[in-house]
Amino acid sequence: MLDPGWVDEHADSFDVFHLHFGFDAQNPSRLDDLLTALRGNGKPLVYTVHDLANPHHHDEGEHRAQLDVLVPGADRLITLTPGAAREIAARWGRTATVLPHPHVVEPDGLLRPRPPHDTFRVGLHAKSIRPNMAPLPVVRVLADAVAELPGAVLRVDCHPDVDDAESHWYAPGVLDELRSMSREGRLELSVHDYFDDDALWDYLIGLDVSVLPYRFGTHSGWLEACYDLGTAVIAPSCGFYAQQRPCFTYGHDRRGLDAASLRDALRRAYEERPGPRADPVERGAERVRIARAHELLYADLL
Repeated sequence: MLDPGWVDEHADSFDVFHLHFGFDAQNPSRLDDLLTALRGNGKPLVYTVHDLANPHHHDEGEHRAQLDVLVPGADRLITLTPGAAREIAARWGRTATVLPHPHVVEPDGLLRPRPPHDTFRVGLHAKSIRPNMAPLPVVRVLADAVAELPGAVLRVDCHPDVDDAESHWYAPGVLDELRSMSREGRLELSVHDYFDDDALWDYLIGLDVSVLPYRFGTHSGWLEACYDLGTAVIAPSCGFYAQQRPCFTYGHDRRGLDAASLRDALRRAYEERPGPRADPVERGAERVRIARAHELLYADLL
């Protein structure tokens, strides 16, 4: 769909082209060709700006160059938080409509009871350690801090590809250190392939708090899922996570980690539990409002 030829071939089958993700492999020139094809066929472009910094890129330059085509070229912009909208206005002089992210967990899951347990379960999922993650410094602090909280345990999850020298996600030494900490009893380590949705919801609802180990980024669908399930989130100070949903925050960005603020956020989550949980009725009403806002935006373009 990002190919100009696709636009030309299918122009009679759509009215508005709405882009969210999926353009990582398109260079700026190719994206400019896409915009030219859309304009040539009289098709407006709506772009929802989820990421101002791409969590999959070490170098911001590539993503910035893509945004320099898409943001000025779109007919309408949407983003998720006021902070992101302000940054868009400052960088490109464009106004973005701010619409929250709808619920991630399906409606039945919003009503799911949280399982009772005696411990305070802290989770950090390193996934495949994409470029915006710095899990080891965060885990080291958490392991020490959890040891000071009665009944608290730390669970760390990771995908096996970080230990595969043939994998794009190879991160030598990370699992070695995590396994050593596990043997010492400082954390519970779980190495497994990607969760499907049901397994992910089971994992998240079994935690009291999920810690996001990001050093750069913008918004988080993971945070939304935690809010849906009533799992508290400790989010970094980078990006605009704290504007999405209620969460605890700690200092973490490209400059490094503020260990004291992480320990403080963990203690607050421990003392103020249970974490905030989305009201299913309000989440449903919010989704209707978001859909209506999209409908009105599309209609205005047509």
